[in-house]
Amino acid sequence: MDLLLSWLILTVAVWITAAVLPGFHVKSFGSAFVVSALFGILNFFLGWIFFVLFTIATLGIALLLAFITRWIINAILLKIVDALTDRLSIDSFGWALGGALMMSALGTLGEWLVRSAL
Repeated sequence: MDLLLSWLILTVAVWITAAVLPGFHVKSFGSAFVVSALFGILNFFLGWIFFVLFTIATLGIALLLAFITRWIINAILLKIVDALTDRLSIDSFGWALGGALMMSALGTLGEWLVRSAL
């Protein structure tokens, strides 16, 4: 149940991000659902690999700046999702960074609101 709830929160975060940011486009709410699923799967399988590679490549600095590292990795993953599906269109890597930041903030807020309500 927690997985489905987190997926729904991420879907809403993707949908709101697309509505607010002009360089971040999602076709419909159903597309946001698919995009959030792809993003979650890629984050699960590739996110930690990218984090380890960034940490090794920066000689540990990425570990010290974990928030910034996760932010950049999420932007990279969003661009990968953009390349994998036509349901998401991101105009540039800058918009991917903005989308990753906004999705993280909305996701954190959504998780906090849901957890406090339960």
